[in-house]
Amino acid sequence: MCYKHLVKREFSAGGVLVRRLRGEWWMAAIRPGGKPRGVWALPKGLIGSGEGPEETALREVAEETGVEARSLGKLGDVRYVYTWAGERIFKVVSFYLLRYRAGRLGDIPPEHAHEVAEARWLPLAKAPGLLAYKGEREMAQRALVALDERV
Repeated sequence: MCYKHLVKREFSAGGVLVRRLRGEWWMAAIRPGGKPRGVWALPKGLIGSGEGPEETALREVAEETGVEARSLGKLGDVRYVYTWAGERIFKVVSFYLLRYRAGRLGDIPPEHAHEVAEARWLPLAKAPGLLAYKGEREMAQRALVALDERV
């Protein structure tokens, strides 16, 4: 018997949003609504109908941080399984390296304010120790390497 179709699949996209301040790379992190203080994550969300992953990453980052960005390319995918309402869900999240363009961090559109308790710039070099989720820590590390290679 094939169990492959018994697991629901979800596809999301998000970004490691960076900007350079005082000679250092900073990264936008969010504390998702309902999570305790100190739980930092990368902005991300479900890929919309007719939308590509890169478009989703740019849209989700804008919705969850209030900041516009441009993509510098794909960093990689994070894959994991979680359970929701007794159902196992296989999730793939595609992450992109995004560069700050405009806006003020935390100016979150009112219709998305419930999703995010807090948004903050954190030093990218410290992100692997600050982000709550292993796959996201790995993406921040990849962003650091990619930016070091560009300079």
